[in-house]
Amino acid sequence: MSADILIVDDETAIADLVEVYLKNEGYSVHKFYTGAEALECVRAGKIDLAILDVMLPDIDGFTICQRIREEGHMFPVLMLTAKVEDMDKIMGLTLGADDYITKPFNPLELVARVKTQLRRYTRYNSGAAGQKKPEEFDFRGLQISRDTHKCLLFGEELQLTPLEFSILWYLCQNRGRVVSSEELFESVWGERYMDSNNTVMSHIARLREKMHEPSRRPKFIKTVWGVGYTIE
Repeated sequence: MSADILIVDDETAIADLVEVYLKNEGYSVHKFYTGAEALECVRAGKIDLAILDVMLPDIDGFTICQRIREEGHMFPVLMLTAKVEDMDKIMGLTLGADDYITKPFNPLELVARVKTQLRRYTRYNSGAAGQKKPEEFDFRGLQISRDTHKCLLFGEELQLTPLEFSILWYLCQNRGRVVSSEELFESVWGERYMDSNNTVMSHIARLREKMHEPSRRPKFIKTVWGVGYTIE
């Protein structure tokens, strides 16, 4: 189903590139290079999702996001930022953004995140959310379903063993929380955790490899040293 997507970025090359990829997916695109024009568009018509650059010549993306929420618009907002500091990301999410992506980025990853946010928004507005425990997780291009026992990353199916699937599913169930090696082992393997955590470490390493995760700066499964693992 088509959706109306707002793009605002003063870097014309980036805005034009994103427009091409989104139009190729069948979306209607409203593209602007200033924050003022973007807000006029939001107030004038129906927008299903907004992609906002943080650094703009007139109104910064954080302010635009804040005004969108203050005016009662609840569609998903995705922030584009050239800054990598955690505080910038936290600020965007605090002001009502649903997701963020750091420049430079892969356009296919951006499209995947757009699709994820639109699906989540559609399910929420249909009233289906909150009925039961989720049988599927879908965020940032990662889709994992317990019903089909399949996992897709940016549209590509990952060939996971049942154990690898169970590890990833458990981490997704506890997204945002640090899961200790002991908890992960006892929940997935169903056995008592012993002194060594090499088993967990080796399976996490293989799982990251299948997800094409860089070992030093993984995007999905992150290590909290001395504590455990988390998916943000």
